[in-house]
Amino acid sequence: MKDVAARAGVGLKTVSRVVNGEPGVTADTVRRVEEAIEALGFRRNDSARVLRKGRTATVGLVLEDLADPFYGPLNRAVEEVARAHGALLINGSSAEDPDRERELALALCARRVDGLIVIPAGDDHRYLEPEMRAGVATVFVDRPAGRIEADVVLSDNFGGARDGVAHLIAGGHRRIGFIGDHPRIHTATERLRGYRAAMAEAGLAVEGAWVSLGPTAPEHVTAAARRMLTGPDPVTAVFAGNNRVTVTVVRVLAHQPRPVALVGFDDFELADLLRPGVTVVAQDAAALGRVATDRLFQRLSGAALPATRIELPTRLVPRGSGELPPGA
Repeated sequence: MKDVAARAGVGLKTVSRVVNGEPGVTADTVRRVEEAIEALGFRRNDSARVLRKGRTATVGLVLEDLADPFYGPLNRAVEEVARAHGALLINGSSAEDPDRERELALALCARRVDGLIVIPAGDDHRYLEPEMRAGVATVFVDRPAGRIEADVVLSDNFGGARDGVAHLIAGGHRRIGFIGDHPRIHTATERLRGYRAAMAEAGLAVEGAWVSLGPTAPEHVTAAARRMLTGPDPVTAVFAGNNRVTVTVVRVLAHQPRPVALVGFDDFELADLLRPGVTVVAQDAAALGRVATDRLFQRLSGAALPATRIELPTRLVPRGSGELPPGA
């Protein structure tokens, strides 16, 4: 900073103001300081800045799997909001492993991130209580925290699934299968609850063979779908609990001798270009990330806010697959 000040012919305080974007510096002075910075290759020492200000201007994001298409828009939205606040985003994937989630979250805290956004893999987050008491703002997304009070931003999983299944029922279907994720996952159980609610509201019984929860690996979903689609009383429609399940079910249905209706929870790329297009219950992943990060920075600004549950609406997108009638 002394070298920059000498070259630009200004004081150290002026260099500091320019580097930190503070007001009170003329445009000509800003230009001279920036030219000196460029010429000398000056870089701000963020370690020293942390010691002085007590903030790292970094935010950590723990998500399930960065390769999952659902998390791409969410990750980007978190990054954009963080950037607008002058913060850097550091992220990592838990691979749906509670131990890995804990390890990653605590590693980010050890690097003194100012805040954490967590998509939970586990159901016990008491390990974060000391970090939160120490000032690490924490917001959970997509699923609530386990055994602690914390902000959470969710989609309306129950209502969205209920709407999707009700849409199939309105189309004449009475035997509707449900294939979802692990029952320990909040979103899976809420979507199953929505499926059961829609069936009950229509006065329809649910056979045990029509419901499958478990791994979303293609081999498991394929086996579950084939079981539902065979036998003396097969289902005429399937509600898929997430986009990975939906893609596998589309492949299974492509080899069926008769059309079977399909509604999936979560949109996915090219769903509108298939024939028929895939009807989905769409949630706004970018909005989840944006709302959660806004909440995080509210807390970082010092706002005294109670732990809040924010639930965002879903929308049904009819494209053809969910509108096929029974026996079409």
